Amino acid sequence: MSVRKREWTTPKGVEKSAWVVDYADAAGKRRLKTFAKKKDADAFAATSSVEVREGIHVANSASVTIEAAGNLWIASAKAAGLERATIEDYERHLRLHINPFIGALKLPTLTIARIRKFEDDLREGGRSSAMIKKVLVSLGTMLADAQELSLVARNVVRERKKRRGSSEKTQEKRQKGKLKIGVDIPTREDIKALLGILAGRWRPIILMAIFCGLRASELRGLRWPDVDLDRREINVRQRADRFNDIGRPKSESSERTVPAPPMVINALKEWKLACPKRDTGKKDEAGEPIMVLDLVFPNGVGKVEQLNNILRRGLHPAWVAAGITVDSGEFDDKGNPIMAPKYTGMHALRHFFASWCINRKEDGGLGLTPKMVQERMGHSTIALTMDRYSHLFPKDDDGDELAAAERAFLA
Repeated sequence: MSVRKREWTTPKGVEKSAWVVDYADAAGKRRLKTFAKKKDADAFAATSSVEVREGIHVANSASVTIEAAGNLWIASAKAAGLERATIEDYERHLRLHINPFIGALKLPTLTIARIRKFEDDLREGGRSSAMIKKVLVSLGTMLADAQELSLVARNVVRERKKRRGSSEKTQEKRQKGKLKIGVDIPTREDIKALLGILAGRWRPIILMAIFCGLRASELRGLRWPDVDLDRREINVRQRADRFNDIGRPKSESSERTVPAPPMVINALKEWKLACPKRDTGKKDEAGEPIMVLDLVFPNGVGKVEQLNNILRRGLHPAWVAAGITVDSGEFDDKGNPIMAPKYTGMHALRHFFASWCINRKEDGGLGLTPKMVQERMGHSTIALTMDRYSHLFPKDDDGDELAAAERAFLA
């Protein structure tokens, strides 16, 4: 591998120069790359020599653009059978956020500095911090796929993430802060007020969210064969995504068995008598359609219920009826303020379930250990459980020890 200076004169008589890196790639093919500055040529030569020796070097001419690599990535994701919702997220990130800014660039031209500029461009373009993080994760996953296809040698997104490492995580935690009782997590009084007004078809699903902690997708995909009313157990075996497609739970640890208290079991027994059945598409000997009980919380025709319907028709009106509200800032026709639910999502009920598992028995909780809380929540790791809920676990009262230490110090 050599670095040499090339000088020439244009037809107009202007003298120009450039630095050329002349080398052979891993396959023995001669490659030339030109730079305006010697330091850039030297840096490329040093990096490329290592990559060629390790057999991972990819020349620009042998690679593709980011947009083309994105198309290959989506094809790989579909072939691997990823969920429809995941693939749509990837496609949207490419279409709206990645291709408009860097889609025309060749993969090997991506550097950590270019990724930093891309992030800044996204921010200036009005993308939120949460969206920027998702887009960068997608870009890193796409580059990993391109590496497997030998289209690029480095995954600069993941290299940058490793460099920033703990400081980035610390900053993210500081911005998010801890989950707060009465803000992110309903208080015990809030839940009692909610329980006092629950009725009808929405009562059993909200009760299960409160006292079993299932995710909304798990509730929407729950089947009657997975509910053991005699043993008072709920077996989480599948979930419904936002397209209402039924699939496996979020992770391996999400497949779990959760005990259900008597209030939930009694509500399920009553609901089972009224639960809409699903048309199998078959008919009996009399020509009547064969209907079966399948999903525990279906819509009116026995199919997967939309999350928006659960919120808009069930949970939100229940919070408002219970008086757990905030001012929406809007007014009705008579000029009266319109009140909105204080907690807007199903996940707030899941947070309450976690706090109920953690709280001491003398405080009305279950007093479970962190490992048991992880299992009930279906978290993939104990670290995830502790990151979110460690501040809720009771602390030993060391006030007496501090007082004794103070007396000994001052004696």
